[in-house]
Amino acid sequence: MPPATSTPAEHAVPTSAERGALRRSCTLVVPGHPVQEPGAELAAIGAWCTAHGWRADLYGSGPLIDTFEQKLASLLGKEAAVFMPSGTMAQQIALRIWCDRAGVPHFAMHGTAHPELHEQRAYAHLHGLHATLLGDAARPTSAADLDACAERLAALLLELPAREIGGQLPSWEGLVELAERARARNVRLHMDGARLWEAREAYAPHTYAEICAHFDSVYVSFYKGIGALSGAMLAGPSDFVQEARVWRHRHGGTLVQLHPAVASAAMRFDAALARMPAYRARAFALADGLARIPGCVIRPVAPQVNLFHLHLAADAAALDLARDRIAREAGLWLANRFVALPTPGMAVTELYVGENLLDADDAIVLPAFARLLEYARTSAR
Repeated sequence: MPPATSTPAEHAVPTSAERGALRRSCTLVVPGHPVQEPGAELAAIGAWCTAHGWRADLYGSGPLIDTFEQKLASLLGKEAAVFMPSGTMAQQIALRIWCDRAGVPHFAMHGTAHPELHEQRAYAHLHGLHATLLGDAARPTSAADLDACAERLAALLLELPAREIGGQLPSWEGLVELAERARARNVRLHMDGARLWEAREAYAPHTYAEICAHFDSVYVSFYKGIGALSGAMLAGPSDFVQEARVWRHRHGGTLVQLHPAVASAAMRFDAALARMPAYRARAFALADGLARIPGCVIRPVAPQVNLFHLHLAADAAALDLARDRIAREAGLWLANRFVALPTPGMAVTELYVGENLLDADDAIVLPAFARLLEYARTSAR
């Protein structure tokens, strides 16, 4: 192990561009999937379309996009599906439709839901909707949380798994109970399934369709676990999807050609789903090893999917610099960002285990995390 020393230059905070270049220079990036170079990705899309005889769609209509929408609708057990440029657009549209149909511009969601934290409250500014944040922000939404809400709701958005709390999921029994309670109150249940592909592994042997049967509408992402350029799918009843197409046009999402994003997802979809069990098993092994390092705490203690949070007993800014130092020394990029926790001297990072780690040796990865803590603590003295 290199000595725990540093130079003044190593304490300089790099720019975002410099950190991006440093990450790209590494031979192993721990979180996520390999980044596709733009030229290579577009060439692969072109070759795949040529090999399969696919032609470009026109304003969201054509053999490739139609076939992919039908495939996803069948997989998710829904009558129909529509491709969307982004999940942000898909979820706003779903909530707007359910609220309009109920005549109630009010829905509920978890306090850490994506529309609340990462979309600048677009549901309110663009659609005039109101949101109630249900339950304890540190755990998944439960039927008891819905019971505790006396307000009239049109819909409930449920994220599976909940990213901001380390990929936690309700139990299968808890999910069934929540869905039954929503139906009894005539509250539409919408799934933020950005990581449904990962969540399904925790609910196995239940299929995607069996999970989605508890929901009136479902959004799934293609650029996260699947690794495509971009894009999402919104699925549900046929009349719901037809209305969603109208709203997609109103949002400016019915581009003259959507096929690059559609093809990027379709060409890798089946292979990506087949690797999900391996990602989860690899995440469990990594979490077990990290938990044995003093100063490392896994949240949740027993990960449910191939995403979890790593709490570290060090300052967030010092960890950033320590990660950069390890990247320069060893060509290892351990984490994308560190966020300070309310407890002084503690920070957290999200670890999504994907293709990058499948063949990585923990005899290299785990000592690097121990070194990360050593460097961060030394520089903070």
